[in-house]
Amino acid sequence: MHTKLKDIFCEIGNFLCNHLYSNLQSQTFDQLSAVYALRPEDTIYQIDRNAELIIMPLLEKHAASVGGIVLIAEGISDENAPIVLPKGMTERQAKWRVIIDPIDGTKVLMYGKRSAFFLAGIAPNLGKDTSLQDIEVAVMTELPTAKALYSDTFWAIRGGGVGGFATNLITQEKKLKSPAPSQATTIKGGFAQLTRFYAPARDLVAKIEDELLEILFPNLADEQAATFEDQYIASSGQLYELLVGHDRFVADLRPLVYRWLAKQGKRIGHTAHPYDLCTMLIAKEAGIIITDELGGELDAKMHTTIPVGWVGYANERIRQEVEKTLQMLLKKYGLQL
Repeated sequence: MHTKLKDIFCEIGNFLCNHLYSNLQSQTFDQLSAVYALRPEDTIYQIDRNAELIIMPLLEKHAASVGGIVLIAEGISDENAPIVLPKGMTERQAKWRVIIDPIDGTKVLMYGKRSAFFLAGIAPNLGKDTSLQDIEVAVMTELPTAKALYSDTFWAIRGGGVGGFATNLITQEKKLKSPAPSQATTIKGGFAQLTRFYAPARDLVAKIEDELLEILFPNLADEQAATFEDQYIASSGQLYELLVGHDRFVADLRPLVYRWLAKQGKRIGHTAHPYDLCTMLIAKEAGIIITDELGGELDAKMHTTIPVGWVGYANERIRQEVEKTLQMLLKKYGLQL
């Protein structure tokens, strides 16, 4: 059954990828970026609505064959009003609970800047307490810009490893592609960053990052760069960069930072949510170390509005180099609440 679920959601991701690829070539930025709805979890754009219209019929087609699903999805349904498929089945009867982000990285995709991703995490239906740690199958499919030629898909089955393939968007030919996280033993000279693509408090995050690098590499020569950064404005994009070996370390501390701001009565900003990290199983099965902001197990219920922070290390040597100093700085700046 796990393999069947993997195949179904790979099919959905591939179908969505091809549909959006065509739309991106035929529609203007203004058409794609029109606001469809304002939801508590995020702004839903017309491109997101287009994705929903693609995904729902495919889910309805396959739901009965896998024993029924309870769907939690950004912009489509939430934990308080989940969609149960097939129609007529009760939430309790459904075998699987599925959390989806139809398009993670909408903004960068609809303006043609970078790829977005379709994300799906599938867990046994344990009711409203089902969490990210319960996910047994995960699929992420790249949704490239109109200029791209290939789309990557990665998948994982808990305990069964990870796999993937690259699809030629013109011929639809598929070639096997496996994740290849960096085996470097240091972040020095590589891509490594703290997430700070949204205000407020970007200055605080940058200060922590600068101090982290000063402590780790105190003897750098003038004009020598300790690391390089890439602020990929999507959690799935950050995971992807770890999966393919481009990045060695990333930390998204926004929930900690915003709780610190809230205690001071200041405005907080936008964070990642559980659907953004619903494919962390892929990273973990590939050998990447994923923790919460404080170094513990990353977990959250399959809800749409819970703030989620995370840290990703390409391998254990990178974790050993960075984690202790990072946690010391979080304590120093009062973020270990």
